[in-house]
Amino acid sequence: MPEGHLVHRYADEQHEALAGRVVRATSPQGRFDARPYDGRVVEGVEALGKHLLYRVEDATPIHVHLGMQGLFLRYDDPAAEPRRGTRLRLATGEAAFDLIAPARCEPMDEQALAALRAATGPDPLRNDTDRAEAVRRLLAARTAVGAAVLDQSVWSGVGNAWRAELLFLTGLDPGARDIGAEAAGRLWDAAVRYLALGRDAGQVVSDPDAPDERWVYKRARCRRCAAVVRTWTLASRTAYACPADQHLHAL
Repeated sequence: MPEGHLVHRYADEQHEALAGRVVRATSPQGRFDARPYDGRVVEGVEALGKHLLYRVEDATPIHVHLGMQGLFLRYDDPAAEPRRGTRLRLATGEAAFDLIAPARCEPMDEQALAALRAATGPDPLRNDTDRAEAVRRLLAARTAVGAAVLDQSVWSGVGNAWRAELLFLTGLDPGARDIGAEAAGRLWDAAVRYLALGRDAGQVVSDPDAPDERWVYKRARCRRCAAVVRTWTLASRTAYACPADQHLHAL
């Protein structure tokens, strides 16, 4: 599933290319009614955790959630033939963006948008996020930290790869509970820093000196100390942890 860094990357790229421009909106697949958006000006594109929101003049906003397989393709030639299965194409005279295999692509009125915002936790990549609120929500979760950070109502945008790497970077065992405000703040600060690196690079970056490497995620051995990486199921996803480097508050 695309995590928050990629969703924000999509939002930034599309906002720059589409905002303030008239778009040709079509649904080559036929599963989205694009007519209300065709020939109108895109007012803005924003990311909220793993959600994308499009505001179009005089039209109901569009909500997109990529789910497990969704992705966007960009064509610098807007006349290029869309790939089979394209749910939504937004095109200007300079570029076209094709949405493929999303979990959700739907009009979402202001009331539903407000409910979505209320249900979505602090996003490490949004400038309007309150650090104190992020720490408060994590501590209030009263569950293992590795489960809490995957809960999109606690923090939004963090998926399994980021869970593994951020907890490694802060020395926290995924099964830790009651980690305290200091550790929660360090974890949030790491999320803010590293997800921004990932957004800019278009991939999970947990070591700026080796951006293509991971510390523990999907590794047999810890890249730092070579200890055998522990794996188990936590919050319905495979958790990864180094028994030597992630000992803080381990259960």
